[in-house]
Amino acid sequence: RLREADIVCTATTSETPVFEDGDIAPGTHLNGVGSYKAHMQEIPLETVRRARVIVDNREAVQKEGGDLALPISRGELTADHIRGELGEVVLGKVPGRQTSEQVTFFKSVGNAVQDCVLAAALMQKAEDRDLGARVAL
Repeated sequence: RLREADIVCTATTSETPVFEDGDIAPGTHLNGVGSYKAHMQEIPLETVRRARVIVDNREAVQKEGGDLALPISRGELTADHIRGELGEVVLGKVPGRQTSEQVTFFKSVGNAVQDCVLAAALMQKAEDRDLGARVAL
């Protein structure tokens, strides 16, 4: 069934991959938000190798994101396998998906600025629709 998915999201505390590379079809997009420590790994190395990798923060992912930090530290990948940061893709400075068959992988270890921007956007949408309630803290 996983092979039929267009988008796969992982958010686990696993120290080993949670699926096999063969489970991922060409053209699949992966979001990896687990494996937030250097020794953890949710995504198989073979999948990471064949994917176009975009990250939230290059430096943080290389230190904390085991899906990339672990193989880089072992010499199985180089930091150049990270093609860019999400902000660079959004601004058009770095291309995202380049073919319909390309596997893409977004690795995130958390970025407070992105969280704040999203929270502000959601707050504005709620206010525009007269939803929610203000709570004094």
